[in-house]
Amino acid sequence: MKTTTGSFEKTPGWLDWFDGPAKPRFALPAGAVDAHCHVFGPGAEFPYAPERKYTPCDASKAQLFALRDHLGFDRNVIVQATCHGADNSAMVDALRHSQGKARGVATVKRDVTDQALQEMHEAGVRGVRFNFVKRLVDFTPKDELMEIAHRIKAWGWHVVIYFEAVDLPELWDFFTALPTTVVVDHMGRPNVQHPVDGPEFSLFMKFMHQHENVWSKVSCPERLSVKGPKALNGEQQAYQDVVPFARSVVETFPDRVLWGTDWPHPNLKDHMPDDGLLVDFIPHIAVTPELQRKLLVDNPMRLYWPEE
Repeated sequence: MKTTTGSFEKTPGWLDWFDGPAKPRFALPAGAVDAHCHVFGPGAEFPYAPERKYTPCDASKAQLFALRDHLGFDRNVIVQATCHGADNSAMVDALRHSQGKARGVATVKRDVTDQALQEMHEAGVRGVRFNFVKRLVDFTPKDELMEIAHRIKAWGWHVVIYFEAVDLPELWDFFTALPTTVVVDHMGRPNVQHPVDGPEFSLFMKFMHQHENVWSKVSCPERLSVKGPKALNGEQQAYQDVVPFARSVVETFPDRVLWGTDWPHPNLKDHMPDDGLLVDFIPHIAVTPELQRKLLVDNPMRLYWPEE
């Protein structure tokens, strides 16, 4: 069931996630990790945050795990959704029911207790997310975020940052001062209508070149593409305008890249992707078995399951 339950009604115009994904043609390597996905509610069990900017359709842990198995992934990294604010209950519940096959990225506030951090660590949380996309969250003071970053470092966690490319110059100094590994969501959302070697994306590449603690997710072509999934010669050629950007990051920084579905694809306005086609996007950006294994297995395991 997708629709929200209880007193929550989804935001008008919200696109439901696609519940009939194709079986990917690309065979994922053994042990592959979907390193960016979410759970939403269900709202009757895990209420959405009063301060949320949107109300999604429900997307449960059981539905996420069914998708994982259908696509051929072995594990998930579940990222706290902004619609749940700093109440990580739904995400942590999913981790506890994953039989060790999921890790998490939380959202926390300054007043989070050490006990709460320890409990989340035991459940499988390994990072916190700082969101700088103004249309999704209210601004959190940078001194508060820096304090959180220093605290979570003691657990060996990392910081995930979500921002848009045009904002990188003003955020550069803050990002480079973070004391942990830093993981950028979706390549910093570049404008793929600009040249891959233009000033905007070149600045992002410089950011990664100069700071070896910075990783990037090369995910969400459906969110970045202008052309979208396009039929060509009878086959789906999905999101080809994103390929040069993601492939550049994968080939330049093969040991610091991650990939994820972003299921259930929050806040998409134009189309809802077929997750099977998203998996088939991977060999276009990681073109050798070695690059594919690093992207999908070695890198996420090193970051989220270092004990194995």
